[in-house]
Amino acid sequence: MNVLVDTSVWSLALRRRPSDLSPAERRIVFEWRELVREGGAQLIGAIRQEVLSGIRTQADFERLRDHLADFEDLPVDSGDHVEAARFYNICQARGLGGAHVDLLICAAAHRHGCPVFTTDEDFRRYAKHLPLRLHSPRITPG
Repeated sequence: MNVLVDTSVWSLALRRRPSDLSPAERRIVFEWRELVREGGAQLIGAIRQEVLSGIRTQADFERLRDHLADFEDLPVDSGDHVEAARFYNICQARGLGGAHVDLLICAAAHRHGCPVFTTDEDFRRYAKHLPLRLHSPRITPG
């Protein structure tokens, strides 16, 4: 199963120390590992950019960049950007602000038929108004 994994999950898995994770965050990272193992963890270029942004040292940046190099980006085309703008307008008309990158993620996930795996509560709000499926962890460590 292909799942578009949002920045929040990649960051938990790759940028945080395991010892700093709460039990709920550890379950999320466990699910991410299972998706990676199965070959189902997907990302788009905008997510790659967000994950790599704000890295303090060049060595850490290169390590993370090299780790992410194992993952191909799902293609995003101009139609996805148009759909993201439409999604933005839908959300705005319902009083819901939306980040442009978030709505591009929604549009790409919709076109590729992938649920989004995220810890960002904004996506739950988007899902009330958009054709967006969210991924819930299936497995708990144990």
